[in-house]
Amino acid sequence: MTTTVALIGAAGHGAWHLRALDALGDRVRLVATCDVQPGYDYTDHRTMLAERRPEVVIVCTPPHTHLPIALDVLDAGCDLLLEKPPVLNLADHRTLAGAARGRVLQVNFQALGSPTMPMLAERVGAVHSASVAGAWWRPDEYWRRSSWSGRRGLDGALVNPFAHALMQALAITGLRPPWTFSLDRYRTRPDVEVEDTATLRLTGPDGRGVFVAVTLCSGEFVPGDITVTGSAGTVEVGYAQDRLDGEVVPGRIGLLENLLDHREHDAPLLAPLARTEPFVALAEAILAAPDPVLLDPARLARREDGPEIPGAAALVRRAAAERAHFREIGAFQ
Repeated sequence: MTTTVALIGAAGHGAWHLRALDALGDRVRLVATCDVQPGYDYTDHRTMLAERRPEVVIVCTPPHTHLPIALDVLDAGCDLLLEKPPVLNLADHRTLAGAARGRVLQVNFQALGSPTMPMLAERVGAVHSASVAGAWWRPDEYWRRSSWSGRRGLDGALVNPFAHALMQALAITGLRPPWTFSLDRYRTRPDVEVEDTATLRLTGPDGRGVFVAVTLCSGEFVPGDITVTGSAGTVEVGYAQDRLDGEVVPGRIGLLENLLDHREHDAPLLAPLARTEPFVALAEAILAAPDPVLLDPARLARREDGPEIPGAAALVRRAAAERAHFREIGAFQ
C-alpha cells in the first residue's frame, strides 16, 4: 500500500523529513513540497492541499505557526505528522485535539520511538525520577537563524533544542500536572530574550520528579542523557542514540512509519497528541516565567562565534547529580 504524503515546511529541518520519506521507499509517494521560501512546489499550503489532496501531511514549520496550519490540514481531511513542540499553550492544545477527532495526529518527538522505553520497567522497576544533563554549543548565528529565534514567548533552550530530552523525561516518569514547578534561567547575550542556560525541577504529588540542567554555551559536549532511578535501580538512558547504560539497543521505530502502521494495521500511535499534553503544560509555564538573568560578560569567555560559560559542563553535571538549581550550588553568584 502506497500513501500519498506532502511536506509543509520543506526548507531547513524539512530536509530531515525528506530523507525519512526516501527511506520508506514504496510505502509513500511524495506528492508536494511547500515552503514560504521559493524553490518548492508551493508557497501556499492551502493551495497545495486543495490541488494535491495528500492522505498524510507533515508540518515542519516554526512552532508558533503550527496551530493554524494544522487546522487547515485536518480540515482538508488529511492525517498529520506535526513537528515538535505541537503548540505552545494548553488552549491551543485543546483546540487542536478537538479538530483532530476522526483523524490521525502524531507529534514528531522522535525519541518516543526508542526501543529503550519498554525496557525501563524491567531495569529500574517503578520509576521515581529522571534527571537530564545537557551541555551543547550554539553559536551567535543560531540565534539569528529566523525572526522568532531567541524571542520571548516563542523560543528557549528548554522548549526547543532540549525539548526531546524534556519530553522523554516526562514520558519515562509519567509525570503530569499538578506538580510543583521551579525554574532557574540565564542568558549570555543581551539581544537574546530567552534562556540559553537553565535548570528545571518538577515534583509530583506522589514524589516522582524530573530535573533538567542544560546549557547551549559549553565548550565541552554533554549529550543530554537521562539518569532514571526506580525501585530496582538506576540506568543511564541516551535517548538520542538509543543507549541503556552505554549499550546501543536496536529497533527504533520512526514516527512516520508508526503513523502509517496505525493507518494500515491499527498499530498504537507512539506519540499521539494526548501524550504531549504534559510537555505543552510545562512549555506554557516556562514561556510565561520571569525573564532569564543576563550573566555578567566578565564571567564569560568570548569565542569567535559566541560567549562560552567557563566550566559549564561541570556545572550541568553537578546540578543534575544533586538535582539542585544553579543558584542553589552557587553558580553565577
